[in-house]
Amino acid sequence: MYRCRVKVCGITRTGDLQEAVNAGADAVGFVFAPSPRQVTREEASRMARMLPPLVSAVGVFVNEAAETVERVVRDCGLAAAQLHGDEPPDYCEDLRVRNIRVIKAVRMRDRGSLGALEQYGGVDAFLLDSFAGDLRGGSGTAFDWQLASGAARCRRPLIVAGGLTPSNVGEAVLKLRPFGVDVSSGVEAAPGRKDAVMVRGFLRAVRVAEEEIEGRDG
Repeated sequence: MYRCRVKVCGITRTGDLQEAVNAGADAVGFVFAPSPRQVTREEASRMARMLPPLVSAVGVFVNEAAETVERVVRDCGLAAAQLHGDEPPDYCEDLRVRNIRVIKAVRMRDRGSLGALEQYGGVDAFLLDSFAGDLRGGSGTAFDWQLASGAARCRRPLIVAGGLTPSNVGEAVLKLRPFGVDVSSGVEAAPGRKDAVMVRGFLRAVRVAEEEIEGRDG
């Protein structure tokens, strides 16, 4: 049976963390790079300790030193490092040698963007995000999902992000059937402040899409 994992990213407040968990999120994301959603290592560690056993915490980094990423992952008890910068393949391999699971973000500008997937064969998953100039995530802009049609050949779990909202995530799940979806600005009342109603609506839309897929396949 198909199931789409949901990650609510850019968590900055304990109340938002709890709302995401209560809504059924599989993972939450803490941003350590400069951003309106940036948190300190201490804040992330405190919130990560509040998570129930089956909900994971992921750290978001941009062009950070591998040693720093390793230290933050260990200190905060994170399940994976999500890389949104220009980190090369050997950098990702270095982190994996350190026993850190790596999610590499790829910004989808055109069909040529998929070429990066073949270079990063050693990562644990890819996150397909929108290309939005200098922004490294949280742009609120969706990319053309048709660009992801050839991504299955990478043989790694695919997570879709970029401009997802409660109103369009169901369509994304139906079209792409990704391993997971990642939302940040699409469920916010303001940068870094989640809207509980939107978070619940997002999760509900994903589950409805799953049921439709099961009905089609059944």
